[in-house]
Amino acid sequence: MIKRQNKECNENYNTDVETPGMPSLNHCMNFLCKTSRIHAIGFCLLFLSVVPALSQQDEVDHWETVIYDYHEWKYFVGWSEPPVQWRTFSFDDSSWSLGPGGIGYGDDDDRTDISEEPGFEIPYPLSLYLRKTFTIYDTSVILFAVLNIDFDDAFVAYINDVEVARVGVGAIGDYPAYNQPAYELHEATMYQGQDPEYFMINKEMLRDCLVEGENILAIQVHNYNNTSSDMSSITFFSVGLSDGSSYYSSVPGWFNPPEVFTSSNLPILVINTHGLPIVDEPRVFVDMGIIDNGPGQRNKINDPYNGYCGKINIELRGSSTLWFPKKSYLFETQDSFGLNNNVSLLGMPAENDWILYAPYSDKSLIRNVVTYDLGNRMGNWAPRCRFCELILNGDYSGVYVLMEKIKRDNNRLNIATLLETDISGNELTGGYIIRIDKTDQPGIVGWTSYPNPAPSYPDYTPLFFQYYYPKPEDLMPQQAAYIQDFILQLENTLSRSGFTDPLYGYRKYIDAGSVIDHFIMRELSKEIDSYRFSTFMYKEKDSDGGRLHLGPIWDFNLGYGNVNYGDAERAWEPDGWIYDKWSRIYWWKRLFEDPLVINRLKCRWEELRQGPFHTDTVTALIDSLVVSLQEGQVRMVDIIWLGEEMKTLSQTSDPAGQTEIIWNPAEDPGGGLPAGIYLYTIELNDHTIGSGKVVKR
Repeated sequence: MIKRQNKECNENYNTDVETPGMPSLNHCMNFLCKTSRIHAIGFCLLFLSVVPALSQQDEVDHWETVIYDYHEWKYFVGWSEPPVQWRTFSFDDSSWSLGPGGIGYGDDDDRTDISEEPGFEIPYPLSLYLRKTFTIYDTSVILFAVLNIDFDDAFVAYINDVEVARVGVGAIGDYPAYNQPAYELHEATMYQGQDPEYFMINKEMLRDCLVEGENILAIQVHNYNNTSSDMSSITFFSVGLSDGSSYYSSVPGWFNPPEVFTSSNLPILVINTHGLPIVDEPRVFVDMGIIDNGPGQRNKINDPYNGYCGKINIELRGSSTLWFPKKSYLFETQDSFGLNNNVSLLGMPAENDWILYAPYSDKSLIRNVVTYDLGNRMGNWAPRCRFCELILNGDYSGVYVLMEKIKRDNNRLNIATLLETDISGNELTGGYIIRIDKTDQPGIVGWTSYPNPAPSYPDYTPLFFQYYYPKPEDLMPQQAAYIQDFILQLENTLSRSGFTDPLYGYRKYIDAGSVIDHFIMRELSKEIDSYRFSTFMYKEKDSDGGRLHLGPIWDFNLGYGNVNYGDAERAWEPDGWIYDKWSRIYWWKRLFEDPLVINRLKCRWEELRQGPFHTDTVTALIDSLVVSLQEGQVRMVDIIWLGEEMKTLSQTSDPAGQTEIIWNPAEDPGGGLPAGIYLYTIELNDHTIGSGKVVKR
């Protein structure tokens, strides 16, 4: 939870030929992977000590519980829709039933068993409505609140008709109907000896809903189906107080205060959606502020917005990553009228299209950032990145990467603009960005290329190319026909026996240097989806060379050993190649049949190893990022990751004291962390990068 106050916005070489499978180049790749310590990023050495107590949070003097599970509640079994005013304090609930919490049926965890009511039989009601009045004596001393609830299968909670928590039913801001089922099954936990779930409520939200005097907590609970054997609702409401006075009751013995984020060495992004949910289209128009006091300066959540203060429109981004608990976002900076507003963010060149990338599957947080930095050092444009920490609607969301979106722009991918009027001559020949990628997202438009003759590789599948720039809806028919024909000519040439001809072969169509650079980055990272997804390419106008270039590079979060699947690729090992595995884009297999490409590859590699890819250079880059993330990474472990699906760090039979665990999440995703209080240190590359405390309930 975040405590924050309101504030004002103030392409030829003469060298010996070697094939990609020969030991010398393979050795170079392995050497860089090992000496640059990228593969070691996924390993953590943790020292944990089980301790008996938890210290109080900064600024909160102590916590007290306002509502206990056993207090009496008014309740209404959802055989029908209750009156719309049921969430408000003024609603007359005199006709509702009265009973102590928890309220539900099954599992033997209910003080009030609604299955004992007359007529309770299959089909059972899908919902249960609860109301509890409570008194608040002084709102000024309440800094935070926590709603603890043990539920089966879903719920929405309101304080004075303001939504404060929701899981598993409807969308933020709507009012689920009485006969609306939960999205999925969710089992209660307290009857199994575990603690209820925590839902933090920050001071800004409390300011909107909590009043001195009488208040109402209203909860609607929903089941997954009408034949379920159980329904649970066990609720506690606690507050964090700034003074030493006692107003309410002591907290339950299992209660542990929430983490509090107040400042960072990284810039802080603050996004307020004003209650609007961020979804995967359409974008929503919201506010964003950036606190960036400069290198070496502390950024506090109450500092002025000095890096940006204005409007953005924002949506979720990703495909498979949409299901991660930590979401990534696309946003545009806009003015108050909703028009695009080109601005510089965190020192990056002015533009309006940005990405807030959540490195959820990459616990090092740096795989993409390292790779894009190396790509830029090669002399090719790759997205620039800046680390930051995100507060979304008052909640701490963790370390994020603010990064440039791939886009045609003078300060990004600097190729010619392709206008609607460019339908003939030289102007028609360039300014295209296309890609080969996943096709599971809506709005994907492209074409399949069928070269003649078809390539003879046994795993060959015709390639599907997607339009990226211009957008499909902006592409003129002549432009679509031109780029399709150009790609077909390239593939026809690659499939023919004379493909290495210096005048009429592949070099007429494709920039071999970009093919080599793309190969180096893909094999260096050994990213498991290489040569089949996230493969961008662009074509210049004939007046600028007219060739197709591979790039920009994109998406390396599963690189450098960050996978535990794919026995053929064995991407968790630095040895071996990715390009020659089954069902990859065949272009590299074909081009490596040309000795010239192999020669150029060897020379390029040796050139890079003397410069931007020198061991000392890469090591320094990684070390600098590790240093900058020491604080935020530990906070991420504290708040975001520990207690979810992780390596089991300790067994309940372990004695109190220090226990050493070496954990490699790429090979062992592990299971749940046992209940307890832990102190830990985290070591990478023989250096302690952080320490802290975690409570697993």
